[in-house]
Amino acid sequence: MSKAKRLLDILIFVTAKKKFTAQEIADEFHISIRTVHRYILDLCDMGLPIYAEQGRNGGYTVLTSRLLPPILFTEEEAASIFLAFQSLNYYRSLPFDTEITSVAHKLYSSLQSEAKIKVDKIRSYIDFWNPKRMIDAPFLKDVLEHSIENRNLHIQYESKSGMRKKHIRPIGVYAHDGLWYLPAYDYHKKKILLYRVDRIHSILSTEKSEDEFMNLKEWFNSHEVKNPIRLHVRLTMEGVRQCKSVPYFDGFVVTQEDGTGYIDTIIDKGELSFITSLFLRLGSHARILEPKELIVGLRKQAEEILTMYQDEN
Repeated sequence: MSKAKRLLDILIFVTAKKKFTAQEIADEFHISIRTVHRYILDLCDMGLPIYAEQGRNGGYTVLTSRLLPPILFTEEEAASIFLAFQSLNYYRSLPFDTEITSVAHKLYSSLQSEAKIKVDKIRSYIDFWNPKRMIDAPFLKDVLEHSIENRNLHIQYESKSGMRKKHIRPIGVYAHDGLWYLPAYDYHKKKILLYRVDRIHSILSTEKSEDEFMNLKEWFNSHEVKNPIRLHVRLTMEGVRQCKSVPYFDGFVVTQEDGTGYIDTIIDKGELSFITSLFLRLGSHARILEPKELIVGLRKQAEEILTMYQDEN
């Protein structure tokens, strides 16, 4: 039997057993104690955390029970994993940053030379660009773990009105445009709000919740228009092009034969403040027909800008 096969068998044996002695491995695999010690050193070098207990009744303990047995990947599968890792390069904060680095190192080290060349080429010729944010989100991993553990949070949060204490029920976290967001139920305002994870300054306390609540996937699929309002916009050719590159307008833009287009859909009234800035950037390439509240909001922002740049003379 090859050494690699023997190591794999021993790895599966010790991770399942958790606590063991060298004699148990020797008896199980019909090898000498000296050979067992060499294999244990090899497993430690591979990253298996094994603690040796000294003394008459000593032995070994695997320090974690969450290890997975080795998985064999094809070159294409390994390349796809590195491609997924590469998509995270532009995020300053990640919930499992150290672990991702460790996985990438282990996987790359296990590849044959031809596969390493392929992975290196992929890294050089394809990327997933996001704006490189310099903002830290130190509580990202904590918030994610508390969401999974069904815990309520008391946090210090920096909002537009200043530092505030919040009592929330986190739903999960998601990344967008280089930043991390936390949808959560606000117990004071009695509704789900969206928070920036990097604006959480501290977690003051947590408490286990007995009630089940929706998770992030369910929240994404449960978008409900509570205050419906019609959004009707005429677009130039350039307006069509720009709107199609904005995720919010995905599926709303209708393109006509001459290249111009329009948006005619129902949105939630609560989203008007968000889309006002989107249409302000479009300028004359988008003409709002409805709702009037959006037109008023655009005029107000435009007047504020004009006032700021008025010629003092």
